[in-house]
Amino acid sequence: MSSHNNHDAGSVKQYVVGFIISIILTVIPFGMVMGGMPKGITVATLVITMFAQVWVQLVFFLHMKREDAQRWHIASFWYTFLTIAILFVGSVWILSELHSFMM
Repeated sequence: MSSHNNHDAGSVKQYVVGFIISIILTVIPFGMVMGGMPKGITVATLVITMFAQVWVQLVFFLHMKREDAQRWHIASFWYTFLTIAILFVGSVWILSELHSFMM
């Protein structure tokens, strides 16, 4: 059996802080939508909190920090993101072309 070093694992405090920030970033747009705020402000807040939520998830839970030890994790994350984006955009493009042939 090989021994695993858990030097990349976060502390309980780090997970709790990330969880609390995630809850706050979820409650803010929910409260704005349920409170009947103007659409423009709500959409802008939703987009800002969405990007903040992604950042919190990456830093606090996936431990993707700007360190030399994390370089391969970050590179593989961006490769996966780019692959999924290409597949998604290509699928939407193909479906829109098929739709135009059906009309």
